[in-house]
Amino acid sequence: MAQVETRGLTKSFSGVKAVDRVDLASREGEFLVLLGPSGCGKTTLLRMIAGLEEPTSGDVLIGGRVVTHLPPRVRNIAMVFQSYALYPHMSVLKNIAFPLQTQGMRKGAVQEKVQWAAGMFGIQHLLHRKPRELSGGERQRVAIARAMVRNPSVFLLDEPLSNLDAKLRTAAREELQQFQRRVGITTIYVTHDQVEAMGLGDRIVVMSDGRVRQIGTPREVYQYPADTFVAAFLGSPPMNLVEREDYLMGFRPESFLPAEACRGEGEAVECFEFVVTWVEDLGSDRLVYGDMGLQSAHRHVISKIPANVNLGIEGGKTYTFAVLKEDLRFFDPKTGLTVNGAPEP
Repeated sequence: MAQVETRGLTKSFSGVKAVDRVDLASREGEFLVLLGPSGCGKTTLLRMIAGLEEPTSGDVLIGGRVVTHLPPRVRNIAMVFQSYALYPHMSVLKNIAFPLQTQGMRKGAVQEKVQWAAGMFGIQHLLHRKPRELSGGERQRVAIARAMVRNPSVFLLDEPLSNLDAKLRTAAREELQQFQRRVGITTIYVTHDQVEAMGLGDRIVVMSDGRVRQIGTPREVYQYPADTFVAAFLGSPPMNLVEREDYLMGFRPESFLPAEACRGEGEAVECFEFVVTWVEDLGSDRLVYGDMGLQSAHRHVISKIPANVNLGIEGGKTYTFAVLKEDLRFFDPKTGLTVNGAPEP
């Protein structure tokens, strides 16, 4: 295991900063997820940690040692790409064995390592097949097994599940998390999928425009977003943000419920008039769209009501909805940064 640290890490392409002064530090054995929209710099950041991109400025440290200008092969890292990058002309066995053979490991030890990795991922029966004969999930496991045989101190993954269908992604996500917990290797994982990030990460690094917007546990970044970008990026639907007096008020759709279904009472609850425009029944819950009774240019909001709340809600009618005050978040409209408590009007 090893800690990964970046200090002021920056990468520019033709004067445009893809990664802008990123400071972060993983913990030993941690599953750290880099999350953000396409083009936010997360893959470029991962590639600089791996040694595949040269930083414009700043440093990368692995295990307390500066490795900024060292080649990938001496950083003791393993990386799995979105494409898996398996050699199509080699069998699964030869794909997994290849990095060991290039290190000059003796044949008997190579065979032992391959069998160990294949057993860990349940692919012993696939060792003599070629990549074209495997499913997407099987290719993913082969790619990870090939990375792990080198006993790396850091494991880097660049959207390795994005080529799988939804059902297989869920199963692969569970396998990957259980594997990482078993081996305890520091892992940095890149994704644009917030479900993957929330499900896998011990902590999440939310990125936008090459910068880190927030680092925290899944609960911290979801419940206590550092700014309006994080608030709007996480969640499906995202956090509601409405103008109120001189600040932005935010609350999650699942926290905005009919008053009779809200568990708080008295001063613990804030009530609003809600003019419903449309109701979307998704089975497990209902998404209710409408406008809040506020003097605001931005008042369109969404409520997410669980299926077990059996209250009739119809479009074109006005209802009283409520939010627990503890679930309200407040942001500065100029900076977008969170503020503590409700600002004075």
